Amino acid sequence: MSDSSRPNLWRRLPLWQKILGGLALGILAGALMGESASMFKPLGDIFINAIKMLIVPLVFSTLVVGITSMRDPQKMGRIGGKTIALYLLTTAFAIAIGMLASSIFQPGAGFEFNFDKAMETKDAPSLVQILVDLVPSNPIDALANGNIMQIIVFAIGIGISLIMIGDKGEPVVRVFDSFAEVMYKLTEFVMAFAPFGVFGLMAHVSGNYGLDVLLPLAKVIGVAYLASIVHVLVVYSGLLATLGKLNPVRYLRGIVDALVVAFSSASSSGTLPISIRCAQKNLGVSEGVSGFVLPVGATINMDGTAIYQGVVALFIAQMTGIELSMMDYGMIVLTGTLASIGTAGVPGAGLIMLSIVLSQVGLPLEAIAVIAGIDRILDMARTTVNVAGDLMVTTLVGKSENELDLEVYNATQQKKDA
Repeated sequence: MSDSSRPNLWRRLPLWQKILGGLALGILAGALMGESASMFKPLGDIFINAIKMLIVPLVFSTLVVGITSMRDPQKMGRIGGKTIALYLLTTAFAIAIGMLASSIFQPGAGFEFNFDKAMETKDAPSLVQILVDLVPSNPIDALANGNIMQIIVFAIGIGISLIMIGDKGEPVVRVFDSFAEVMYKLTEFVMAFAPFGVFGLMAHVSGNYGLDVLLPLAKVIGVAYLASIVHVLVVYSGLLATLGKLNPVRYLRGIVDALVVAFSSASSSGTLPISIRCAQKNLGVSEGVSGFVLPVGATINMDGTAIYQGVVALFIAQMTGIELSMMDYGMIVLTGTLASIGTAGVPGAGLIMLSIVLSQVGLPLEAIAVIAGIDRILDMARTTVNVAGDLMVTTLVGKSENELDLEVYNATQQKKDA
């Protein structure tokens, strides 16, 4: 192959193949170079910073455009109700799958740990405080600090107000529509750098989390990853096939870009620009639905963390020799599902949710220290599941509202059959 043909070959490769190549090369570089592979971390930092640069303006503009495109507050309420119901349903499934996996594979059996130091945990905010904190006292401050929940509330208020003032709001709507298009184009530019950024991130993670660290807890990591894969392939694919009458294979193909970025960055919010791009370009979801459902999902959907809770709670019970009753199992599912509503938008949400679940069933909070060293590895799986769930719910809601372009959704399948 001539040198001149290589750039053309690179351009012809699908983005997900480029990103997967960067991920694989990053893992290899980390394995070969060890901690010195952190020299590539600046590539990942640049990519993450660029993604963070997109989040606030993209969330704000797409939410306003999504709401104004509906032209109907009742429709927005209907979509919001479907979204929250689906997220809570899948969260309950996720916790149950995590517990089932731990029950079958017993990752905590034979594991011994001396709890000589308690793990400090944060208290979950009260329901009243959660509701108060949703409304920004200063929307500019919320935008500057990236407070996604407050940005969502402010954007919803702006969108509804623009609908209600009718023709007078049209110039502003056009401004937001144009700005959203600008953000979509900027997202394409950032994604062109994704393979190099993912390479830098994975080289750093692989180099600093070698087999010496992972082997003692490899079983709990394996169970968590297995439960995550089962949840995506069985629950998400099953809901798409049964409720949406859609081919789940097409859904999985369409979200690969977002999943790879989620796995390498361990940030649902950071993956949001790529999720929006996948929903609209690959799955055919309308701007209105994707612009509303995905930002909400990135904030409240905690399926990956729910799986993590189920696996870790039983892991700790097995490790400490504490027998859990059927009532305890039910309490883990119920508490974890309800806690996901209140703690998803706060820092350290996974730790807060886990501490709530452990305290409800009488398991020692000190045991959280056991998995602290591998939390980054588990977080990569948690985030990937969360992002997959966001895109599944967006697709289902779009289908239910007749705002899913089936020609776009089935495009890959049609090419295959042709």
